[in-house]
Amino acid sequence: MDISPAARRVIFGLIVCALVGLGAYLIGPVARGAGSRAGQHGSPSTSAVQRASGTAGAAAVGQPDIYQWLPFTPAGLAAAASVVVKFGDAFGSYSYTEKAAAYVAPMVPIASTQLVNQIAAAYSVPGVAATRLNGKQVAVGTATIGSIRAFGPSSLTFLVQVSQQLTDASGGSQQTTAYAITVTGSGTTWQVTDVELASAGNS
Repeated sequence: MDISPAARRVIFGLIVCALVGLGAYLIGPVARGAGSRAGQHGSPSTSAVQRASGTAGAAAVGQPDIYQWLPFTPAGLAAAASVVVKFGDAFGSYSYTEKAAAYVAPMVPIASTQLVNQIAAAYSVPGVAATRLNGKQVAVGTATIGSIRAFGPSSLTFLVQVSQQLTDASGGSQQTTAYAITVTGSGTTWQVTDVELASAGNS
C-alpha cells in the first residue's frame, strides 16, 4: 500500500522523537560516566554497553523495535557515544607544557588523520600558543552528550557540552562550550571526522 508524503513525514517525525528519547536513555550512562583527561580517559562501563545492547530485546511486548528503521544498532550507538565522549574529554583538555603532538595524542586513535592535523595546527598558532604558555594555562575537559542532532547510513552527529576546569597564573575558572561532533563508521567501529561549535551547524 502506498503511503502519502504527509504520512511519511508524520512517521519520520515519530521515529525521530522515539530516537531522541531512546538515545538519551542509551547514551546517558556513557555521557555521565565521562572521565577527565591528562592522558587517562576512561571508557564507558561494561554495564552501560550491555544495557544499550539489550534494549531492543528488553522492549515490552507490543512495543515497536525502532532499530528496524535505523541504520545502527543499540551496540553501535553506544560505541559511537563512547568515542564522542573520549574525544570531547581530550579536545577540552590541555596544558601549557604540552606541544601539539602531546595534546592530540589521545585523539589519534579515535579521530580521522585530517581532523587531528587540523586541531594540531590550530593549537600551534603562534599567538594562541604564546598566550597559553605565558599564562601557564591548564584545562581539564569533561564531555557530556546532550542529544543526537542528525544521523545517516554511516554517520551520527551528537550535540555535546564540553565543560572545562581552567587554571592559569591568575587563578581558576570554569566554562562550558557546546559542540556538534560527528562520527562516521558502522557497527561498533567509529571515528570522529568533524567538530564544530554547535551554533555553527555540523548537521
